[in-house]
Amino acid sequence: MPIDPAKALAAGPRTGRIAWTRRDVLLYHLGVGAGVPATDPRELRYTLESRLHVLPSFATVAGAGAPGVIDGLSLPGIDVDLARVLHGGQTLTLHRPLPAEGSAVTSGRIAAVYDKGKAAVLVMRTEAADTDGPLWTNDAQIYVRGEGGFGGERGPTARPEPPRGDPDVVVDRRLREDQALLYRLSGDWNPLHADPEFARQAGFDRPILHGLCTYGVTLKAAVDTLLDGDVSRVREYATRFAGVVYPGETLRIRLWRTEGAVRAAVSAVERDEAPVLVDTVVTHT
Repeated sequence: MPIDPAKALAAGPRTGRIAWTRRDVLLYHLGVGAGVPATDPRELRYTLESRLHVLPSFATVAGAGAPGVIDGLSLPGIDVDLARVLHGGQTLTLHRPLPAEGSAVTSGRIAAVYDKGKAAVLVMRTEAADTDGPLWTNDAQIYVRGEGGFGGERGPTARPEPPRGDPDVVVDRRLREDQALLYRLSGDWNPLHADPEFARQAGFDRPILHGLCTYGVTLKAAVDTLLDGDVSRVREYATRFAGVVYPGETLRIRLWRTEGAVRAAVSAVERDEAPVLVDTVVTHT
């Protein structure tokens, strides 16, 4: 069987060391759409090294290594076709603000394997710490089509209540035609996001945008509009990927202010506002 749940869960953590510089942070920020308008002081916080603060979602690519959605596929007990893999969701917990330059020790393991019938869901947990202590914990939910039906637990089914009333803010973000090509320079080289033939084999008309790129675009919108531009206020950021995004499309990001959190819903404007991100919550101070 391509997925052996017992073997995957019993495997010890895979540890490693990562490092990043201001250049990596600047490239990531450009990859999630920062710098428009280029001379706006609010954008220069993302694009000028002398003013740089770090969008917390940078943690998903720090070190320019393969993110959990890819790295988890090479762990013991996991042997699946990359063309059958989709990123189902992401939860990022920040233990303190991220430095613009730094290094860390990472520890990654499969934290859960769920049986969804027609698919399996792997939860790949990655923890990072430096000499001052824990930095972040990343949980990537990896959806593998055709690998369910092994009799395992279905996993959590509870979902947050949808936000009520009109959103406090609506932000439209037009993506670049080359957005995926730019974003992949931060470390996710999955050909699904660049190679038309590979995308067709995976069932898509053309290459799709990385889910984690949309994730970063959305967090930036929330920070810039409802968190006073203060990245240090973010404590946790969770979402479920409900649909694909194509480079060149416009994201409509609806944001609701709630007690201690910002709720978000994201859709693709040009496709009748097809859902893209749902169950999205930014918990903050």
